Amino acid sequence: MQIWQHTEHFSFANPVVTIGIFDGVHAGHRYMLEKLKSVAKSVKGESVVLTLWPHPRQVLNNDSRSLKYLSSFDEKVLLLDKTGIDHLVVIEFTKDFSQLASCRFIKEVLVDKIGIHHLITGHNHKFGRNREGDFLNLKKCAELYKFTIEQSEPLLNGGEMISSTLIRDLLMNGKLEEANKYLGYNYFLQGKVTGGNRIGRLIGFPTANISPHDTHKLIPGDGVYAVNLESESVVYDGMLNIGIRPTLNSNMENKTIEVNIFDFEGDLYGGDVTLTFRKRIRDEKKFDNIEQLKQQLVKDREVAKGILRSKP
Repeated sequence: MQIWQHTEHFSFANPVVTIGIFDGVHAGHRYMLEKLKSVAKSVKGESVVLTLWPHPRQVLNNDSRSLKYLSSFDEKVLLLDKTGIDHLVVIEFTKDFSQLASCRFIKEVLVDKIGIHHLITGHNHKFGRNREGDFLNLKKCAELYKFTIEQSEPLLNGGEMISSTLIRDLLMNGKLEEANKYLGYNYFLQGKVTGGNRIGRLIGFPTANISPHDTHKLIPGDGVYAVNLESESVVYDGMLNIGIRPTLNSNMENKTIEVNIFDFEGDLYGGDVTLTFRKRIRDEKKFDNIEQLKQQLVKDREVAKGILRSKP
């Protein structure tokens, strides 16, 4: 996949284009991207995904702290690359860009610069100033500028439409397995190992604190999870706690992401890692004393090891 972070000097053959945020690049997105590739192949063309960054809400909202997305920019690029598309075009989203009418964007970018042959839109996708660019308006623009257009049907699972919003809600409510089903892969997070208070080491369960690379990355709901941790291309098994550690922590505002890596003696401090969430084991719980916590952690470790021995 070739990445373009500008809109100059393109030279695409019969480009078949789709436009979107593609947060999480979930199963519904990949369903449409397979169609994109199929149409491109049928016209001896190239598949082109056009996305916007930063996320529009980061630019347009006065307070975007509540914004949580399934994939950071780097994670999105990684996921899109795995789909086998030919080109990813990244358009910088600014307040000025948000005022651009949809048909003007089509003329100035898709037609004049990309040389669009065919456009595939999502079933409810809208873009342009005030989200005016719905399918009917885009179809008029396509007729005006002599390219073809079609609207992709949504991917349904048991009658429910797969969407980024649905998956975010599932993850925040601790429904990891259902979210992973709709994603089509195990949810993951890229971050850095940071310093902690080393209490886990004192009770026989040393942990690595993980700080996500992107502060807007969605963190799954509090609880204990079976996870894989990848560091420098080596994958380890472990169990992870998301929450406030109520048995050990007197500061209820201090939420952490801590992973206990099985059979590991090294030091990952300062290193970049990828956490992959395999299964949620239980809710976070406050125990009466440290000994009860240790006994539960022993049980959690055995459960996690059993989960992680199975196929990802």
